[in-house]
Amino acid sequence: MALQNALREPEARRLGRKPATSRAELSRVALELFSTRGFDETTTDDIAEAAGIGRRTLFRYSASKSDLAWGDFDLELEGLKKHLDNLPSALPLVDALTSAVIEFNRFPDDELPYHRARMQLLLTVPALIAHSTLRYAAWRQVIAEYVARRENIEAASLRPQAIGWACLGASLAAYEQWLADEQANLLDLLEAAFVVLTGTFSNGSAQPLDKESS
Repeated sequence: MALQNALREPEARRLGRKPATSRAELSRVALELFSTRGFDETTTDDIAEAAGIGRRTLFRYSASKSDLAWGDFDLELEGLKKHLDNLPSALPLVDALTSAVIEFNRFPDDELPYHRARMQLLLTVPALIAHSTLRYAAWRQVIAEYVARRENIEAASLRPQAIGWACLGASLAAYEQWLADEQANLLDLLEAAFVVLTGTFSNGSAQPLDKESS
């Protein structure tokens, strides 16, 4: 109920508000509509009208309705790359990845209702689940390329790719727990998920694969 109220309040103020002029603003408008009307029931024309812009303008910001649910994901991925690149090389790999994933998922308090709505949609709406495959692949590739650079191996080899999948799985597990409990702290859950991941598979001490086999 609190989530719905948070999203309906901006909708109630829609009359007379300025047209949306950024991808982030358009994503907010779309999330309001998806959460109140349903994703399948909301059209791109509905979003353009609610945003106060034309349909052509809408498609300059986003190629599809599904893309709007992701917000400014490409920009966020660039931020993830920069964060990883700026980490000390002496930092253990698992600590570096945990740090990066936590920072990637850090949002201001006033953004959390929108982010919760976004993730609820991305993890439950069939059309968005299918579309998410491409986004998850891009996210995993950022992780894999970082691991590959650190260990001087090919990003397409087994070890970087397996680590990318493992990080994604741990993150999604944390998100499922967060969506199930509105009182839960997302960043705490992400950190805990990576602790579980590390302890389960490496006993706290990751052993690199032989480079020829990876």
